[in-house]
Amino acid sequence: MNRKDILLCWGYAVIAMVALVATWSNNIAFALETGSLSLLAFIEALYVNPAAASIANDILLLCVSAFIFMVHEARRVGVRHVWVYILLSGMIAIAVMFPLFLIARQRAIAAARRLS
Repeated sequence: MNRKDILLCWGYAVIAMVALVATWSNNIAFALETGSLSLLAFIEALYVNPAAASIANDILLLCVSAFIFMVHEARRVGVRHVWVYILLSGMIAIAVMFPLFLIARQRAIAAARRLS
């Protein structure tokens, strides 16, 4: 990998780390506040008012687009096990897993560039 690839991967890694803290600090706070780890309670809270519902729908539809992109790009550049990134997006956070996928993608692009 060249310097540009390395810097790009580090940038994605920083985003993933910040996203992990930002999402899970709130997920844990929600679980402590409600006393529940129920997915149904979490989904209901996403639609507590129109502003929250707007953001929830926005992120949901962004996820669909990101998953289509991830599958397409994984096939195109040779990133293996793309289904793991998609599955963990729902379990951890898309804001964490998408940058990690982008790191894998950049590494695959750099490896293909080395071979040509």
